[in-house]
Amino acid sequence: MLIKRMSGVTLVELIVAIVIVGTALAGLVAVYNRVNTASADPLLTQQKLAIAESMMEEVMQKPFAVGGPATNDRRFFDDVRDYNNYGPAAISNVNGDAVQGLERYRVAVTVASPGAQGVPPIQGIPQGEALRIRVAVTVAGDQPDPVPVILTGWRTQP
Repeated sequence: MLIKRMSGVTLVELIVAIVIVGTALAGLVAVYNRVNTASADPLLTQQKLAIAESMMEEVMQKPFAVGGPATNDRRFFDDVRDYNNYGPAAISNVNGDAVQGLERYRVAVTVASPGAQGVPPIQGIPQGEALRIRVAVTVAGDQPDPVPVILTGWRTQP
């Protein structure tokens, strides 16, 4: 006499399958959450880059050296060296008016001659004939900005 075995899934097999599928879904949700959280980062990076480029352009348009008295008011900066140790400051236009929507961002500028303050000398350019300009932009918030945008430019004596 033939005994027909019934085909199907046992309760143990069903529970194991549910555990495996649940673990895989938990991993996918964690990855989705991480990607979704980081989706604003490119926007912040692009905004920081635009701010840094704008400040770098402002500094580079100033004369190499005028020799006037230094002031802390950006409206009266008359040469590149006046921007040394500027900031970190809130984003503002040249007149000092805050730019709406950029309250969380901070910009800092350092200007140094090659061979001073850890700036490597430039071969073929005499000391005092070049300046390194470094603009750093960060985002202020609850947590420190993990990736500040830093632009470096060089200005030489005309």
